[in-house]
Amino acid sequence: MTQPAPRKPFMDVLSGEAQPIPPIWMMRQAGRYLPEYRDLRAKAGSFLNLCFTPEYAAEVTLQPIRRFNFDAAIIFSDILVIPHALGRAVRFEAGEGPQLDPLDTPAKIQALATEADFTTLEPVYEALRRVRAELAPEIALIGFCGAPWTVATYMIAGHGTPDQAPARLFAYREPDVFAQLIDRLVEASIGYLVGQLAAGADVLQIFDTWAGVLPPAEFERWSIEPTRRIVEGVRAKVPGAKIIGFPRGAGALLPSYAARTGVNGVSIDWAAEPSFIRDHVQNRVAVQGNLDPLALIAGGAALDRAVDDILANYGKGRLIFNLGHGIQPQTPIAHVERMVARVRGSNSGVR
Repeated sequence: MTQPAPRKPFMDVLSGEAQPIPPIWMMRQAGRYLPEYRDLRAKAGSFLNLCFTPEYAAEVTLQPIRRFNFDAAIIFSDILVIPHALGRAVRFEAGEGPQLDPLDTPAKIQALATEADFTTLEPVYEALRRVRAELAPEIALIGFCGAPWTVATYMIAGHGTPDQAPARLFAYREPDVFAQLIDRLVEASIGYLVGQLAAGADVLQIFDTWAGVLPPAEFERWSIEPTRRIVEGVRAKVPGAKIIGFPRGAGALLPSYAARTGVNGVSIDWAAEPSFIRDHVQNRVAVQGNLDPLALIAGGAALDRAVDDILANYGKGRLIFNLGHGIQPQTPIAHVERMVARVRGSNSGVR
């Protein structure tokens, strides 16, 4: 008789089934806090070479799984591979972050390629295939993209800024032209995410890191609506696809995001108010988060309290334990081990 496929606790939560011990992974779990990552990063020579060499990207993706046996692996890549596929040069300068030639005039946006060249993203798909072949069947594999608003902020300014004022000003002054950029990013993102599912991803995450700088009307237009279109577009080609959204800093706008985008889960940052999230977000979708990365750095009793608070606040519902944003490079590995042991050593439904 054919044996049933192993259950994936991570996927069960996104399907609506709360787990007695929540599945756990960390945003940026493949990264600079791991010595094996630093060694491979040095061997690769550049960040983009690390992303676009399938052997390297697959190895980096698997490193934290080997150490911590997380319930999900996230493919090692970057949100700015979509601009790359649209023909924009993307550079990563040491100490300065990503650099692009800015799309700071209407003419430059109108000259942008109308369709992405997905052949340039084949290394990402190959890395996904390699990881899926090595990953234990009960561990979920996450593909991802940046949300159109967040990707557009980097494309307009040419780099990250403290409040993404260049993109915000452009959207106010040239809303129709800015909408053209968003439209192209929506279509490119749909194709890219569908390709990741075909290559072996179980679930997708859409990172809208800069959603929190938008006022409500602009949040509706530039964060919620493009994400809704991506979710709808992906599911038109892959019915039932599981998708998590992360509109970082959305605060009181999270319930509208959860209701209108159609995502299966929402990541929350560490500033989220627990009763509000339970009553208005977790009653609709799974919640992912929301340990403060600095509590993980602090360790000790402070870390224990922070972990216990999350389990007490969200553990009776659909919860995926995670950080409220990415792990910091200076995080001690022993603190990650302590966090994982505490989450898995306690029944989150009884706190």
